[in-house]
Amino acid sequence: MTNIHTLVDLIINEADVNEKQQPEQRRRQRLGTPLAMVIDLKAGAKSKKTYRTANGDESGDKLDQLLLSSAICNNEDLGPFIRKAFASGKPETLHHHLRHFARSKESEIEEVCKAHYQDFILAVDDLRSLLSDVDSLKSSLSDSNSRLQSVARPLLSSLDAFVETRNVSKNVNLAIDSVRTCVKLMEVCTRANRHLADDNFYMALKCVDAIEREYLDKTASSTLKRMLEKKIPEIRSYIERKVKKEFGDWLVEIRVVSRNLGQLAIGQASSARQREEDLRIKQRHAEEQSRLSVRDCIYALEEEDEDGIVAGGIGEDGGGAAGFDLTPLYRAYHIHQTLGLEDRFKQYYFENRKLQLTSDFQVSSMTPFLESHQTFFAQIAGFFVVEDRVLRTGGGLISKMEVENLWEIAVSKMCSVLEDQFSRMQTANHLLLIKDYVSLLGVTLRRYGYPIDALLDVLSKHRDKYHELLLSDCRKQIAEAVAADKFEQMLMKKEYEYSMNVLSFQIQTSDIIPAFPYLAPFSSTVPDCCRIMRSFIEDSVSFMSYGGQLEFYEVVKKYLDRLLSEVLDEALVKLIHTSINGVSPAMQMAANMAVLERACDFFFRHAAQLSGVPLRMVERSRRQFPLRKARDAAEEMLSGLLKAKVDGFMSLIENVNWMCDEAPQSGNEYVNEVIIYLETLVSTAQQILPSQVLKRVLQEVFAHISEKIIGTLVSDSVKRFNVNAITGIETDIRLLESFADNQASLFSDGDVDVLKSPLTSSKQMINLLLSNHPENFLNPVIRERSYNTLDHKKVMIVSEKLRDPSDRLFGTFGSRGARQNPKRKSLDTLIKRLKDVS
Repeated sequence: MTNIHTLVDLIINEADVNEKQQPEQRRRQRLGTPLAMVIDLKAGAKSKKTYRTANGDESGDKLDQLLLSSAICNNEDLGPFIRKAFASGKPETLHHHLRHFARSKESEIEEVCKAHYQDFILAVDDLRSLLSDVDSLKSSLSDSNSRLQSVARPLLSSLDAFVETRNVSKNVNLAIDSVRTCVKLMEVCTRANRHLADDNFYMALKCVDAIEREYLDKTASSTLKRMLEKKIPEIRSYIERKVKKEFGDWLVEIRVVSRNLGQLAIGQASSARQREEDLRIKQRHAEEQSRLSVRDCIYALEEEDEDGIVAGGIGEDGGGAAGFDLTPLYRAYHIHQTLGLEDRFKQYYFENRKLQLTSDFQVSSMTPFLESHQTFFAQIAGFFVVEDRVLRTGGGLISKMEVENLWEIAVSKMCSVLEDQFSRMQTANHLLLIKDYVSLLGVTLRRYGYPIDALLDVLSKHRDKYHELLLSDCRKQIAEAVAADKFEQMLMKKEYEYSMNVLSFQIQTSDIIPAFPYLAPFSSTVPDCCRIMRSFIEDSVSFMSYGGQLEFYEVVKKYLDRLLSEVLDEALVKLIHTSINGVSPAMQMAANMAVLERACDFFFRHAAQLSGVPLRMVERSRRQFPLRKARDAAEEMLSGLLKAKVDGFMSLIENVNWMCDEAPQSGNEYVNEVIIYLETLVSTAQQILPSQVLKRVLQEVFAHISEKIIGTLVSDSVKRFNVNAITGIETDIRLLESFADNQASLFSDGDVDVLKSPLTSSKQMINLLLSNHPENFLNPVIRERSYNTLDHKKVMIVSEKLRDPSDRLFGTFGSRGARQNPKRKSLDTLIKRLKDVS
């Protein structure tokens, strides 16, 4: 409406402009159209403002009438005019305008009619000319209809008979079809009964489904239909009960089978581990041979075991020797799928298996866990082997998440059982047996993809307890082995004894096999202790192996160090201090310690080999001898006993004539006795003692002899002595040095000089007393070079006791006034200076 008024205003404005430019006649010619009339009225309104004001309502009605007429002529929508009229409450005005428009068009209609009147008259004349033809046609049609009805009456009666006969035929065909359907239905029912009798439930269900899908709605007999509607649910319920019973029987059977299956799987893992160990032993043997002789390489063909474990697991066919048959389970699952009860059966299966797993966790308090642990873990292993198969081949019967849930429950329970049982155990061997079986369980189930880190963490947690128990057991064994030592050389009559007691611990001194019977340089305690050490190493490595920790040599070495230094070393020290009371046992113990020193190298190499560590790393990080306390105690005990024995011979030094006229040419009696004893000792000791041990012992003895000689010269028992006596002592020292030189075949080149070094102090004292210029001792350079081991006080005391040969009792009366000896003068000067210093 607004758009029309806007358009009208634009047209009026344009008309005003044109009115000023065009002549009056031209403007009047446009008043023929309604729009022109509106414009003209608009223009007239502008020129006659006073008149429009007086007749505003009349001109407004005219304008609305013109707009309505224009809209009707242009086929526009009259809805806005109608809404405006009713909105303003003046529908009569609109009705009036419409009537006025209709009257205005009547004249136009009349003009049109007048223009076409002649044509209309002609058309009416044409129609009147056709009237006679139509009447003749009508009579012809009536005749034809009468003849048609007379001819078609017999045909209609025949048609009625045909229709009746056809209906009868349809009924008969329908009856035949119903009979055929019933016959087929009976055949299907017969097959269903036969399948039910043969427990072929799936085919029975297929028959029931076919009856329900294809025949039930087509059955004409209502009685038969009601019977089928009643029996079909009963059959399905019967099949469901039967299948559940079979599934229940399978659950009972699979529990027994799972135990055997778990034992078989763990046994196969154990066999595989044993094959790995055998191969590792061969590799270690080859490495040892290569280490001993680089050129003599050993090559061997490795034979494959054809009876190994099947790559996919145990009994991949679902049966096999273990009776691992899942057919009843899959049959029950398939039947429930056919019944549309798949989800319910899944839940039923999961809940029953979870209950079985929970019951498997029951540990009998009547049977020791050591006896029942294999059955306990084998049952769990078999359970999850079965579940792995069901997961992979069950077609969604159980989900991976559900299996993981069951495994988490099992791991949690096994960890708690292990924690409880390990806390009660006080025997290392028991703990090791259970650990080995648990590690085999882990290896078995890891092959099926189950995580076993929690189990390995429990084993690692009890590592320290196991080693403490193992140390305690070894302490008892070592105490028994040491207490049984008779300190006698071990006699071996056969080669296998030599191999078992010597070669197996690599404590031989030569690669040449000795003649038998063979008298070993050690007592029976050495191989007994070596066997205990080797057993400890193997048990420690066995506990640490397959426990999730790849590098465990440092742990094994730590506890091996403790066993050697805290257990074996202390036991040997105690034995030395309590049971050795003679030179022969002490010598045997010193020999044993020398052999154990070689054995300790073998212990660490053996631990490294078992731990998979290269030997070069062990040799590179070689540490101190862990039994050094026992070794030092044994050598100290042997040295102490030898010193006590030597003291018996050194007591003969009291028989020396300290104011003799001539020096003894063959030495004093005491030194000859000492040398005879030492020669006897060396001849015996060289058979069992290593040269280095013998050298250290003889050094201690020589040092003791040297101290005894100086101690005798310093002691109050010797009041004075002359040069001849000192010359005799010098001869004694030379005899001892000669004895040391005679042992050169037992030692290396520099060891003889080292062996004689303890005699240096007594030798320097004798050289000082025999020197022509004793006061040179006061010269620091000379003292450092020739008298560096002498003590000033002892030199002073000994020097005061030295007398000239002429200084006999009352000899001074005859020599009064004689010229003093220069050597004596030098000696007096030395004595005086030393007194001043002190």
